Amino acid sequence: MISVVVADAHALIRAGIEAVLVGTRFRIVAACANGAEALDAIESHDPVIALLCNELPGMSGIEVLQTLRAARDQRTVVMLADTITDHQLRVMMRVGIQGFVSKSSEAPELLAALEHTSSGQRAIPAALLERARVLAQQPEAANSLEQLTSREQSIAGLVAQGLKNRDIAAQLGIGEGTVKVYLHTIYAKLGIANRTALATLAIRMVT
Repeated sequence: MISVVVADAHALIRAGIEAVLVGTRFRIVAACANGAEALDAIESHDPVIALLCNELPGMSGIEVLQTLRAARDQRTVVMLADTITDHQLRVMMRVGIQGFVSKSSEAPELLAALEHTSSGQRAIPAALLERARVLAQQPEAANSLEQLTSREQSIAGLVAQGLKNRDIAAQLGIGEGTVKVYLHTIYAKLGIANRTALATLAIRMVT
């Protein structure tokens, strides 16, 4: 059996993946709801494959991938995503990703990706490889909003609308302190100092 750690914020998706793998040679050893859980599970269970959603709460799947590679852990990672930004694609290809599966894929596509990657092959759609090739020939803007996760981009957009932290927290259903943490992370990623600079950048990027 080939051990797999699955990480996705949605219980239904985790259950769906588990159902697909029943009766195959792939066995889920841990199913996680966020990035921190995924890292712990990878350390505890030492799976052959980590199947990660790119937009996990707290620490994204791509950040989990970066953490593994920084620790010289070259185990197979397959990313599960609805969409992927140019920045995310650049990072995945730069640090080393073995596979990519769209969340809209059918079960045979998921199984094929796991089969290919478990045998040492890559399972990345040709269109995505071509997109990565084109991106590699283009400079990456240091302060592009594409560096941000979808939640961070949402917060940047709300800042651009003039909302205060408490209003952003209420709209997104998170704590005001969590908004502050997100903002500090955004500032660091974009190389800016404050919400005024963030608002200016966000407005410029959408006009």
